[in-house]
Amino acid sequence: MNIYIQSCFIIIMACLTCASAFADVLREDNHVDDLTINPALKLHEVLDKSFIRNPNQAVLNARTAMVEAKKIQASATLPHAPAVVVGHQNDSFASNRGEREWQADLELPFWLPNQRNNRYKVADATLANADASRESLKLAVAGMLREALWEVAYNDNSILLATNQLALAQRLLQDIQKRFQAGELAKSDVYLAQQEVLKAEKEKLRVNAELMHARYRYQLLTGLHEIPAVFEEQESPIKDYAQSPIWLEAVSKVNLAETELGLAAVESRENPQVLLNMRRIQGGFDFTHNDSMGIKIRIPFGSDVRTAPIKAMAASEVGSAVSNRETIRMRLEQSMHEAEHNLTVSRAELGLASQQHDIAKQSLTLTQKAFTLGETDLVNLIRAQAQFFESERAYSSRQIQMKWEIARYNQAVGVLP
Repeated sequence: MNIYIQSCFIIIMACLTCASAFADVLREDNHVDDLTINPALKLHEVLDKSFIRNPNQAVLNARTAMVEAKKIQASATLPHAPAVVVGHQNDSFASNRGEREWQADLELPFWLPNQRNNRYKVADATLANADASRESLKLAVAGMLREALWEVAYNDNSILLATNQLALAQRLLQDIQKRFQAGELAKSDVYLAQQEVLKAEKEKLRVNAELMHARYRYQLLTGLHEIPAVFEEQESPIKDYAQSPIWLEAVSKVNLAETELGLAAVESRENPQVLLNMRRIQGGFDFTHNDSMGIKIRIPFGSDVRTAPIKAMAASEVGSAVSNRETIRMRLEQSMHEAEHNLTVSRAELGLASQQHDIAKQSLTLTQKAFTLGETDLVNLIRAQAQFFESERAYSSRQIQMKWEIARYNQAVGVLP
């Protein structure tokens, strides 16, 4: 029995030494990412700043330039740029009779039936798609912001719980040291209480590291070192994703592709051209110039060699847009289902966690009184404390998770903060 007690004592001392060394290493980590709570800062303001910082703004700017180009193309006087052809011919290296000819041609393409109208439709559809993409990107940024904010809130709550747990463990250690000095408790109880303090310190340091990571992710996303005091959202009454910017962007892509298919059906033929020319001729052994003007009309014939690839490419874009839309439909339906289910489960878990917390709190109070009176040992008290902190962590976490799931539900239906 003495050998068994000595072995346990050695194991406890080794655990204390390792835990103390690990805690000393963690205490040297002075990395801090501060966030100041700003009561005047609104959630939509943070979203606007995050949206401006998003790297995909370059893509949106390029889309804006594309819209302007489509408008210029549709409102142009001619469907394509005109061309000037200048030519000269003489017989200097042949019969050398002094024959000379100069000619200048102006090539002017003119519009095909419905070509200009279809180009206007494509320009409008491109603008609508660009606007939809902007709103879709903003919703995506809102989703990242929601996750970042609630990760900070979750870890803030965890550090508060860890701090309370450490404070209680330290008070328990002080009480046990006093009772050990008074001869009421054994030295092993002191070691056990010291272990609980070190475990609490270790947990606090670990949670603090997670909090620093969450704060940094928020700072990287928003460019801010302050956070709104209130960012809790009300659950949206909307029950589907029909108005979600993500869905509207997918629909607008299909509309754009179909509009471009209509334009491709028209522009698969080449544009007819009017050619205006001026000619000056000098005949052989005749120094008199003869000036004239002419006009030509060039009407190209349609051929599958040209039209088939253009129409096939446009039809392929329609197919890709439709496929993308249906993929997004499935993803949004899945997100809606998960958001609704998680919200329901979180409400039920919150009720259960509240009951467990009340029971654990009452149990801890009774166990503390029993330990003070000497009716139970330290192991039972530590077990009761662990159950209490676990229930407190579960209850407070469920409260935050409930608000988090509301934000996720709003994200699923496409509502901006």
